[in-house]
Amino acid sequence: MTRTGGQLVVEVLEANGVERIFCVPGESYLAVLDALHDSKIETIVCRQEGGAAMMADCEGRLTGKPGICFVTRGPGATNASAGIHIAAQDSIPMILFIGQIDAGAREREAFQEIDYRAFYGSVAKWVTEIEDASRIPELLTRAFAVATSGRPGPVVIALPENMLVTEVDAPKALPATPVETRPGQPEMDELVGLLTRAQRPFVILGGTRWNEDAVSRFQSVAEKWALPVACSFRRQMLFDHAHPCYAGDIGIGPNPKLAEAIKQSDLVLLLGGRFGEMPSSNYTVLKSPYPDQTLVHVHADAEELGRVYRPTLAINAAASAFVDAFAALDAPHALPAWADRTQALHASYLAWSTPPKTGPGAVQMGPIMEHLEEVLPLDAIMTNGAGNYATWLHRFHRFRSFGTQAAPTSGSMGYGLPAAVAAKALDKNREVICFAGDGCFMMHGQEFATAVQHGLNIIVLVINNGTYGTIRMHQEREYPGRVSGTDLKNPDFAALARAYGGHGETVEKTEEFAQAFSRARASNKPAIIEIKLDPEAITPARTLSEIRAGK
Repeated sequence: MTRTGGQLVVEVLEANGVERIFCVPGESYLAVLDALHDSKIETIVCRQEGGAAMMADCEGRLTGKPGICFVTRGPGATNASAGIHIAAQDSIPMILFIGQIDAGAREREAFQEIDYRAFYGSVAKWVTEIEDASRIPELLTRAFAVATSGRPGPVVIALPENMLVTEVDAPKALPATPVETRPGQPEMDELVGLLTRAQRPFVILGGTRWNEDAVSRFQSVAEKWALPVACSFRRQMLFDHAHPCYAGDIGIGPNPKLAEAIKQSDLVLLLGGRFGEMPSSNYTVLKSPYPDQTLVHVHADAEELGRVYRPTLAINAAASAFVDAFAALDAPHALPAWADRTQALHASYLAWSTPPKTGPGAVQMGPIMEHLEEVLPLDAIMTNGAGNYATWLHRFHRFRSFGTQAAPTSGSMGYGLPAAVAAKALDKNREVICFAGDGCFMMHGQEFATAVQHGLNIIVLVINNGTYGTIRMHQEREYPGRVSGTDLKNPDFAALARAYGGHGETVEKTEEFAQAFSRARASNKPAIIEIKLDPEAITPARTLSEIRAGK
């Protein structure tokens, strides 16, 4: 049976279990849009390609399956690059499809022509262009495999307009075959030996290739071995924060006691992550390339082992497969020597993650965080972009289960709102809360219209301090009192929500938040709660004035 290239693309997506795509429409891939008309795949229509790509990233982040994004050529493709960079640095599986110019017009600088292999070559895991429609099943199935294998990442596929309307006789699409990398018995035996000789071991969880079952089983393993466990930057959903083995997250501005504990450890098990510049505090917690600690590095991609750190023991395995092998090991019959240390580190985490009651200005974020902890269900999904406001979420929200966090380790602003839209599309029955600064929100705030259009009732907390807070903080430290380029003039965010057809609230005093949040939940609409925060409250621990004074 003959099908057009557009029909074949949709057929392969269906064969690989794709349930939704995120897109900004374009004439260059009308044949795909037409094929989607007759498909059960849901089409989420977005307002800007960067937001669409971030939504696809979020789906890949929460499910482990490639999120799918379609954009048009030229400006559409360049706008989407923000989401591709996030997926690349965060090791997230996604596939970006770009409608391409007619193949017959190449090399003439045709309308919106771009060489996508050159443009995306340094940030995507694989970039290709399909010239023969009969090869669509082959190359798209390969794309699913590449996006999910080893270190996951984004794949970019250009689809020439003429190719998509060509009718061909092609084989039936079959799903990609998952590839799992498992540890060998010699590596596990050596790990047991290293643990037996250790006095102060420590575990750091990170990366992707996790699932709910692996997270649950590793918590049981950690408990049997009484191991202290930290999560890497913005990977906090990998361990229950209420578990007695949890020691905190090691990200930007970590608990000093936690950072020191890792430095003083004699064995560090780095499981699943790369532990790059941010979580390692510029490679001081673990020194690169030669750590002071005995390092066991477990990663699904062999090319990441030894790339930044030279481990004592390198184990090429996906996180979930390694947990299977670790769980099969015989645990100590008695509490190991480090059990008291694990207990002390958890106590330190609980103290560190207890929010302050007071702060400058009429709105204090500490009590607001406490209220959210009281009323939100354990499976609520929290999203955010980048900025000092995110400290309140990362430090004071206690993540309890897998699949509840979507935040870019790449530090990309504007991510939280598109991610919230995608998270709600995945499961409309779960609460989704987006944290955004005023600067962060405005980068992809138009996607609130997407939430309204598709009935995705997210709640966005816009923490408005009238400044690019992180940059202002660094500016006051480096150039005290010389404010330049960081002040912001903002709209009325609650009114903006209502203009889009959503629910809007404004909080100018701490005590107003609880009722505003309750009304937002009850509105049955996408909602924005603007929290007017004094810019002095730049961090939970230090004010702008203190930073300016060098305190």
